[in-house]
Amino acid sequence: MDSGATDHEVLEKKLEKKLQDPTAEPMSLPLEFLKFITCDFSTERELGRGAYGVVYKGVLQSGKVIAVKKIFDVHLLDLDNSNNNKQFENEITCLMGIRHQNVVQLVGYCVQTRSEAMKLPSGEHVLVQTPACLLCFEFECKGSLDKHVSDDFSALDWYMRYEIIRGVCRGLHYLHHECNIVHLDLKPQNILMDAMMMPKITDFGLSRLLGEEKSKTVTKKLAGTIGYMAKEYIDKGIISTKADIFSLGVILIEIITGRRD
Repeated sequence: MDSGATDHEVLEKKLEKKLQDPTAEPMSLPLEFLKFITCDFSTERELGRGAYGVVYKGVLQSGKVIAVKKIFDVHLLDLDNSNNNKQFENEITCLMGIRHQNVVQLVGYCVQTRSEAMKLPSGEHVLVQTPACLLCFEFECKGSLDKHVSDDFSALDWYMRYEIIRGVCRGLHYLHHECNIVHLDLKPQNILMDAMMMPKITDFGLSRLLGEEKSKTVTKKLAGTIGYMAKEYIDKGIISTKADIFSLGVILIEIITGRRD
């Protein structure tokens, strides 16, 4: 290693090695480095946003790109009840041990806190800590599947549609049978397409990890996307792999018909 290399250059070299080795563990990355490669999280680098955070394009000096997901700020005073914090914990817990060609690869993460004064409803001022929570993924240049589902956007031939369906099924089978993970928010927006149009399941913020001897669980807090949620999950809060199979069925219809009703 060049003794004159900057900290950013050292991190970039390590990150590039990680991108070339899918079996390597995700890296802990400093916030300043992620600010640097996203131009301080500029709107020009924004790839998309959801209920819990924003995804930015992180460009390395070599030209290689990663996706940087920045979870919306959460004050530690509210940490125990924060949906944002739970979403971050779910996603990083699920993705740390996953290695599959049809599941998006987690390459790095960042958890750093900063202190700031905050005024409580009582009028009292307190010093609170706000954690910056970020996840870094391999960048998929073709975007999400929803941009390709409709024939108005892209006339996918039947062979390509078949291969996309096979890839989603392989990824979901791996999650269910090898990882005991129920995704709970499977939809075209959460399936990314790489340069070869290979699908990769992403966004595990709502996912549940079932015990090896457990085939289902029940919850009172429903979350997901209407139209892709199974009836037993909506009506009774039952979480099982069947919930994902229902979502998969809706996705298959959309891929085959080219319609999003």
